Amino acid sequence: MSLKNDSFPSSAAFDAINSSLQSDDAERKDAVKKGGAIFAFTLKNQEGKEESWHIDLKESGSAGKSTAPEGKKADVILSLSDEEFGKLVAGKTQAQRLFMSGKLKIKGDVMKATKMEPVLKKAQTKAKL
Repeated sequence: MSLKNDSFPSSAAFDAINSSLQSDDAERKDAVKKGGAIFAFTLKNQEGKEESWHIDLKESGSAGKSTAPEGKKADVILSLSDEEFGKLVAGKTQAQRLFMSGKLKIKGDVMKATKMEPVLKKAQTKAKL
């Protein structure tokens, strides 16, 4: 099942992240060990619509639509524009810079949000945004 939503061009990154996590069992276990949280991403596109995806680095080591896997709650919610998320995944900007400029809002455990960067870096090689 594709996680991509055509209204959110950068959402293709969630497919890349999911396939990266699913392709190597050792890497998935390592990501879960390092991440230890469920990360929710709420993206806003140019039309002003919002959509959410999650990356579960607490148990399953997978990505999906919605703010968390069924019956679970996100530890960290990151809200930003689809365009800025695309730049973040492509390595054209840093999360810290987006946060400091007010383009990235974080709810929940801010320190856990910093653990997301290595997972996004792995997706850079697979996502063509």
